[in-house]
Amino acid sequence: MPSPLPADHPAAQPPPRGSVDALISQTRRLRGDMDAVRRDAPADRTDPEGRWQRALCDLAVHQLDDLDAHLSQLRDGPSAAPPEQEPAAPAVRAVPPASPGRGSLISRVGSAEWNLLTDEATWSGELYQILGRDPAAPPLTLDELPSVVLDEDRPRLTSMVTDCLIDGKPIDGEFRMVRPDGGVRTVHMMGEPVLDADGSTASMWAVLRDVSELRRSQRTVSETHDSLQRQRQAARTEHRLAVELQEAVLPPWRGSPPLPRQGPGALDLAARYLPSSTSSLIGGNWYDALDMPDGQTLLSVGDLTGHGVAVTSGMAMLLGALRGMAVAGTEPGQLMAWLNQLLDSSVQPALGSAVCCRYRPRSRTLVWAQAGHPAPLLFRNGTGRMLAPPDGVLLGATSGAVYGQAEVPLEPGDLLLLHTDGLVPPRWGRPRADADATGTVESTADVSRLLDLAPRFQQARSAQDCVRTVVEEFGETEREDDACVLLARVTA
Repeated sequence: MPSPLPADHPAAQPPPRGSVDALISQTRRLRGDMDAVRRDAPADRTDPEGRWQRALCDLAVHQLDDLDAHLSQLRDGPSAAPPEQEPAAPAVRAVPPASPGRGSLISRVGSAEWNLLTDEATWSGELYQILGRDPAAPPLTLDELPSVVLDEDRPRLTSMVTDCLIDGKPIDGEFRMVRPDGGVRTVHMMGEPVLDADGSTASMWAVLRDVSELRRSQRTVSETHDSLQRQRQAARTEHRLAVELQEAVLPPWRGSPPLPRQGPGALDLAARYLPSSTSSLIGGNWYDALDMPDGQTLLSVGDLTGHGVAVTSGMAMLLGALRGMAVAGTEPGQLMAWLNQLLDSSVQPALGSAVCCRYRPRSRTLVWAQAGHPAPLLFRNGTGRMLAPPDGVLLGATSGAVYGQAEVPLEPGDLLLLHTDGLVPPRWGRPRADADATGTVESTADVSRLLDLAPRFQQARSAQDCVRTVVEEFGETEREDDACVLLARVTA
């Protein structure tokens, strides 16, 4: 049985629906016209010319029915296929027809007649070619014919022939025949009894149409459709698991992260996660705000490369390690070094970027470190600037990396903006800047677009209002990757 085509194979892509609909309409009009011709065909079963005319009309109708079903299947999927389908392929090899070549849906047609009085058989040359038999060999009699039919299809042939010979019913059905070289052809047989002068059956006449390629094509379309359905279902399941894992790990992004401490120097916080507009898969972006036992606050954002459940699981592992080490009192620079070691030695190596900040409310100071990540932006009195980043390479990029640490004094009303690099998509026609020596990919233009929000931030009453401003500006923009933004405003 042929393997399903890959989803990105040109043959697996559906043709334009409008053109297929037009072909289906044409096919059905021709089918109606052919039905009218068939009704006018001579009904005398003793007339050889009339038999041929009826047979050709029947063949044309079947060809058009098959074409209609095949076009509908291409348009709508395998549910449009006719109910009478070829049984599962046996453990024998399929062979191409002699002519036309493999891949053609045009059927070869042969004819045969079996004389019941003399037990003689007559085959056309086409039938010999369909069945791969030597034209010099005698044709098979009705008694011998079942011997070349697959065991599971033999009862169907026997029933059709018996009904034709005894009850005078026309033959119309499919079965599979084995060629001498072991190949298999699927044959559609249409026939009728030939009556003698007193009305008794003298012989049986039939035409046999090779529909192997048509059925193979229908199977390929059906298997490709099924494969795509399985891929879509797997993608939906993976997406659901990634979302559930992400929601279980990250603080809620609709509303402020819960930080119970209040008082002078406390932080007003808000965050938002912005999904990709080009991919249904969840990425490794995170943000976090954690109140620690010593009264300080941990702020972090980061991004693990890739998408899907494995990356979301890696993000959860990294964030859990970060929280644990921060609660134990680890300073941001050392914390980044240990995260780098953890990621470098993991079973599935990956790259990540991060910013980690410790905020000390009593002195209103921010101690922070970064690993190949966009630096925090500080907004004060209606203007903004990017903090000068200490040294730090991407997490997982090199073993034994050392990370610098910076300290920044803050004032009441200051606003910190931490984000991942997908927050501000590149402007039309401008590619994202190449990474610099630290691995940071954010460009000066990206930073400027965020800094331009400073006057609006100054008028905002809360961090949540500031997040809404960011979402209004960038939330509906086409973005290739997920993004996170975390805002922290120092209260008076």
